[in-house]
Amino acid sequence: MSSKSVTTIDFNDTLYLHPSDTPGVNLVNEQLIGNENYGVWSRSMLIALRAKNKIGFIDDYCKKPVVGSPFLDQWERYNAIVLSWIMNTVSKELFSGIVYATNAQHVWKDLKERFDKVNGSRIF
Repeated sequence: MSSKSVTTIDFNDTLYLHPSDTPGVNLVNEQLIGNENYGVWSRSMLIALRAKNKIGFIDDYCKKPVVGSPFLDQWERYNAIVLSWIMNTVSKELFSGIVYATNAQHVWKDLKERFDKVNGSRIF
């Protein structure tokens, strides 16, 4: 008798790579141009990333594994895909400032800090 290893695929795992999850995908129609549309853009991206089960890459839930972890390569591959999804939805001016980034969460936080400004006159 031969012993065969049975592998199961967990489609709910954040590190699951679906065949449609490619770097060229444009997840949302709204292109981030700055303060004026950050709210709509970020909400659209959050919905799309949640649908793809990849929100953990921007909210620090799916942390980068340590060097030597068997999941490090998977994490880095998916982080790169999430980064590309973000880059596909920002203006050319913003793209040039994030193209050399290596961590999707850092880019997300940076964009939030730069553009998620509350307009005092809107509140009033």
